[in-house]
Amino acid sequence: MGRKFYITCAIPYVNAKPHVGHALEFVQGDVIARYHKLLGEDVILLSGGDENALKNVQAAEKANEPIQEFVDKNNKLFVELTKNLNCEFDIWQKGSDKEKHFKSSQKLWELCKDDIYQKEYEGLYCVGCEAFYSPEDLNENGECFEHPGKKLESVKEKNYFFKLSKYQKDLIDLISKDKLKIYPIERRSNERAKNWGVPVPNDDSQKIYVWFDALNIYQSGIGFGWDEEKYRKYWPADLHIIGKGITRFHAVYWPAFLLSAGLKIPKALFVHGYFTVNGQKMSKTLGNVIDPNEIIEKYGADALRYYFLAKFQPFTDGDFSESKLKDVYNADLANGLGNLVSRVAKLCENSKFEFKLSSPEIYQQVSNSIKEFRFDNALKFIWEKITLVDKAVNKSEPWKLSGEILKETLQKYLCEIRTIALNLKPFLPNTSEKILANIGSNRPISEVLFPRL
Repeated sequence: MGRKFYITCAIPYVNAKPHVGHALEFVQGDVIARYHKLLGEDVILLSGGDENALKNVQAAEKANEPIQEFVDKNNKLFVELTKNLNCEFDIWQKGSDKEKHFKSSQKLWELCKDDIYQKEYEGLYCVGCEAFYSPEDLNENGECFEHPGKKLESVKEKNYFFKLSKYQKDLIDLISKDKLKIYPIERRSNERAKNWGVPVPNDDSQKIYVWFDALNIYQSGIGFGWDEEKYRKYWPADLHIIGKGITRFHAVYWPAFLLSAGLKIPKALFVHGYFTVNGQKMSKTLGNVIDPNEIIEKYGADALRYYFLAKFQPFTDGDFSESKLKDVYNADLANGLGNLVSRVAKLCENSKFEFKLSSPEIYQQVSNSIKEFRFDNALKFIWEKITLVDKAVNKSEPWKLSGEILKETLQKYLCEIRTIALNLKPFLPNTSEKILANIGSNRPISEVLFPRL
């Protein structure tokens, strides 16, 4: 096993079932993890449930359910989604895990305690972000930019605070000198919580909460506080994948906590954009929140993965539309990749030849694009190869050939299709496996890859 590569997706709140935006990030993480596995590296992909949050408490109360039962139920839905997307998460760390996560967060608290102090505070609190905001941080209506239309709560309470300003120069140094790389470069209290969360050491009246608690899932999941050997092997994280709305928590708060604790800093952040749906921000009020499981049931996991990865620029916002997905499915998958593979596979099946096939390799252009998180560019290059092979098949008309010339012609196309399939492995794992297992084997492809809709 080669060098370690530890990658995380953001830890989603489990106050509701997952939506298509969660699915996007899970797929992005899976692509990067699968690519590094192809390189022979020792890879861990982690996410989990952000359970110790006020919004979870409020949602459980609204549903009239015990908090633990409520978060367990929704947490299960997120895990099921990762499996339906064919994402290979190695660790799913729950925030309510008392044996691992509680111990881990209490240890982090102890390491940072010299920079933690208590005082009375009054301010505007966004439950959606689990963060306080000053008036200048809000829009013209006095609302959080991440959650427009939702009124902030005016809160006055005694709470614990972290000496963030103490680490200002260190944070500037980390980011400006690329010690913490950020892609893209331009992204450069207990009473209200109903006693839910991680207890503060030596203070039963308070809980360790978002974000100190939630960010530590990245460490608690790999052994911090309960398996130091595993933790030392995999920490620091090589990459955190996050949405643009939580950049400051990961680029400012998280490294400051780690500096305070004397722990290593993550190496890089990949910050992706958001989805709108048919031109509008996803909203329960508008009723346009898309359930990714319904899309998977209709089109298959690889079709949704392809649409996410090929048709959206990773660093900017994109508009999700089922009608566009269907068009892409038919044009690129059914008529493009699927048609090419089925044509060549049928010719090979009828020929009865035994083929000698060379080992496929990863295209350098695909490798470079994944390293830059430009999944769209990687797939664009692969589809250019598909188009070239398809045109070559049409030009050579192998159905008119016979004997050794036919064998050599088909063997050439098989090698190219197998290379295409290997390069598709991080992106469309099911499709890739079907092609690699069957193409050129004199067996029919077990099922139509992408039946036209």
